[in-house]
Amino acid sequence: MEKGAPPPRSLFYLVTVSLFLLIFITSAFLLQFSCSNFNSGAVLRNILVNATLPYLRSDATSEQTESLLSLQTYEGVPLVGEEESNLDFGNGEEPFCHPSQAKLRVFMYDMSPEFHFALLGWKGKSNRTWPSVDKPGDVPPYPGGLNLQHSIEYWLTLDLLASTSPNIIRPCTAVRVMDSSEADVVFVPFFSSLSYNRYSKVEWKGNISVDKMLQGKLVEFLRGRPEWKRTGGKDHIIVAHHPNSLLDARNKLGSPIFVLADFGRYPKEIANLEKDVIAPYRHVVRTIPSNESAPFEKRPILAYFQGAIYRKDGGAIRQELYYLLKDEKDVHFTFGSAMGNGTRTAGQGMASSKFCLNIAGDTPSSNRLFDAIVRHCVPVLISDEIELPFEDVLDYSEFCVFVHADDAVKPGFVVNLLRGIKRDKWTKMWMRLKEIAHHLEYQYPSKPEDAVHMIWQAIHRKKTLVQTQVHRNKRYLRSQLFHAG
Repeated sequence: MEKGAPPPRSLFYLVTVSLFLLIFITSAFLLQFSCSNFNSGAVLRNILVNATLPYLRSDATSEQTESLLSLQTYEGVPLVGEEESNLDFGNGEEPFCHPSQAKLRVFMYDMSPEFHFALLGWKGKSNRTWPSVDKPGDVPPYPGGLNLQHSIEYWLTLDLLASTSPNIIRPCTAVRVMDSSEADVVFVPFFSSLSYNRYSKVEWKGNISVDKMLQGKLVEFLRGRPEWKRTGGKDHIIVAHHPNSLLDARNKLGSPIFVLADFGRYPKEIANLEKDVIAPYRHVVRTIPSNESAPFEKRPILAYFQGAIYRKDGGAIRQELYYLLKDEKDVHFTFGSAMGNGTRTAGQGMASSKFCLNIAGDTPSSNRLFDAIVRHCVPVLISDEIELPFEDVLDYSEFCVFVHADDAVKPGFVVNLLRGIKRDKWTKMWMRLKEIAHHLEYQYPSKPEDAVHMIWQAIHRKKTLVQTQVHRNKRYLRSQLFHAG
């Protein structure tokens, strides 16, 4: 160091003080403007975030970092995400997220509305592909009832559309890019579950359902795209959450990244945990606030199940358990449906029960698990083939009880196991349920660590595999081009 030169730490402080003096003077100038279409808070937010990023060095001290991030609001406008606890700007809530800040850059096809929002009855102008998402109240609503449980593609599509809106505050995890060459993954906005639920029946005037027609058009569209040809679709994300969605197309689509409820109706060569993402169902009962959640003593029912009892295939165990448990005095095991007040009654029953039985049905998973979690009823999983959302980051044994199907059908096994779980152990699981329930919330705009955010993060964790597959496909391509030249 030259004689008389200020030490690096002093230089850092000098630059920081000068920076904030500049911001103060600029903000004072901006506040003189009262024009309604000039957002001084937004301008200051961009000045602060963009100007301070270069100074948030990896070798900065905790005191330096804390001082830079301490100015979190300006006139009530968040400058840095309220839930930020470190320097990872990819997880916080920001009004606008630059692709360079995001964990996942996503190219989304501008597909015809017939594949997505037109299925909801939305009718945009002739040149409009997407509805406006700037105001949540203007977003086309999704059908209620049991349709909601498989609405995952709807929430992911809305989140990508919102990622380019300067008016929506959301986590900076996945951001839509308009150039596919800049993308990590490609998102296919086909509302496949809604298409199956509402349009899979053949109309009397035709010989093919709308759902089947759309699947055929989807395959034709994808096979004609250069993005699909480049990787064989391996970097594409296709949501097929309803077990019967994409029944005709799935075998023709190779091995994209599927977002599924489970693997119950997929062969392993098409869908597997190595490349695909398991997403939670959208729960249909109301989330119970933590301060309204009943403790151990105020839940008189030991175990609760209400739903379809007579199922086929792996779900036959429900019938066996029904005859074993129906006469237990502190067990509620009855037939039920979502019709009438069925959903509300189920929610009340779960909130009054210590344990909620989640038994394999026609498929390994069901919405019942996620309804139980948001009602803070400790789930008892009796489904040997079930795959669980985000299990690489969530330890379900902390808040669920797992029982092998062979053990469950032994007389007395289930009730004796549950009665043996005393208050302290149950309370620990109950407390953990309240901590993780927000991971299952689908909402618009999305919030940090909610279901939408968690799905994007899960896809991000698959990105390394996608990149490996893409690179493997290029092994001999370049040499072939040289040879052809």
